[in-house]
Amino acid sequence: MREHVNNPGSNLRVMSGMRPTGALHLGHYHGVLKNWLKLQNEYQCFFAVADWHALTTHYEDPQDIQKNVWDMVIDWLAVGIDPGKAVLSIQSRVPEIAELHLLMSMVTPLGWLERVPTYKEQKEKLKDRDLSTYGFLGYPLLMTADILVVNADLVPVGEDQLPHLEISRELARRFNHLFGNEPGFKERAEAAAKKLGAKQAKLYNELRRQYTEQGDESALERARVLVTESRNLTKGDQERLLGHLAGTGRTILHEPQALLTETPKVTGLDGQKMSKSYGNTISLREAPESVEKKMRTMPTDPARVRRSDPGNPEKCPVWDFHKMYSDEDTRKWVWEGCTTAGIGCIDCKMSVIRKVQEELAPIRERAAEYEANPERVRAIMVEGSEAARSVAKETLEEVRQAIGINYR
Repeated sequence: MREHVNNPGSNLRVMSGMRPTGALHLGHYHGVLKNWLKLQNEYQCFFAVADWHALTTHYEDPQDIQKNVWDMVIDWLAVGIDPGKAVLSIQSRVPEIAELHLLMSMVTPLGWLERVPTYKEQKEKLKDRDLSTYGFLGYPLLMTADILVVNADLVPVGEDQLPHLEISRELARRFNHLFGNEPGFKERAEAAAKKLGAKQAKLYNELRRQYTEQGDESALERARVLVTESRNLTKGDQERLLGHLAGTGRTILHEPQALLTETPKVTGLDGQKMSKSYGNTISLREAPESVEKKMRTMPTDPARVRRSDPGNPEKCPVWDFHKMYSDEDTRKWVWEGCTTAGIGCIDCKMSVIRKVQEELAPIRERAAEYEANPERVRAIMVEGSEAARSVAKETLEEVRQAIGINYR
């Protein structure tokens, strides 16, 4: 069913989410939300507040999560994320996600979770936290449940995030392999394997095991060659064995595809990536006087000790703001003025400060309206979460039926 979102332009579903970190900043806006604004007009979008995900690393101090959820949702709405075009939900308000996560955990090899690139990276990065928990290890599986429960076709990711989506695809494939075969399919495939001959059948089964249990793509390719080059198989038996090998059969959970998007690095006030942990952000609801103060005191090219010293814009974080906000003529003026000492740093800064203030003014205004009416915000998220649940319930019905636990 696709009637849960009012967007007739596409039948494809997009799913994306954000961990509730509180009020959002310009890094979130340019890195994620601008893309969402575009997607909500092109696809049937499901945007989720991933509050359970916050617990995977901050389970010891959850007291701020609820406030962070509402602050983040207000910012979503203030920038123009439209509940009439996209389904906005809170993860914990869709319990079917937890059920799918549980059922998929029964068949998820531990090795698959341990080889996710960010697992060791995050453990190393967050040494101050005890992350020896299943919740942290199982983060990719919970993310997979978020995506699969709404049968998302596309997930917007940058190239560096492709490995995270690939495990979701592998887990969906494995689940379909285990529970998606029609009656008699497995027996027919096993009978076809015997026609390969004892030695080749044993090799086929071993290669299939390596692929289905370890995700070994080279084993998959070797097994395909083994099947297609065999002279003992009919065309039907070949197709049966190839299907058995790849885990195809009745598709229960769709394999999501990547929707590659640009994820620009948004520079903070100090030249590093904009992040709350660095204390270098401008929030979307930052007061105008605070925005000006922060940007006027931004560091610039160290070579410009005096007003008469020429500088290099590439060594100045203010230039990164100009690249995001200023038109070509203004950037040309800044470059020439900086490199020839024709303009001072304050002149350069004030030009882009005005642009940032122009962008934030309507966002602040809309946010104030939602802040004054918290019940409206809650109602939007209740309605959206129920819409997400209605889709998720359909998925869980299929899953339970496939496993054999849909008791009547």
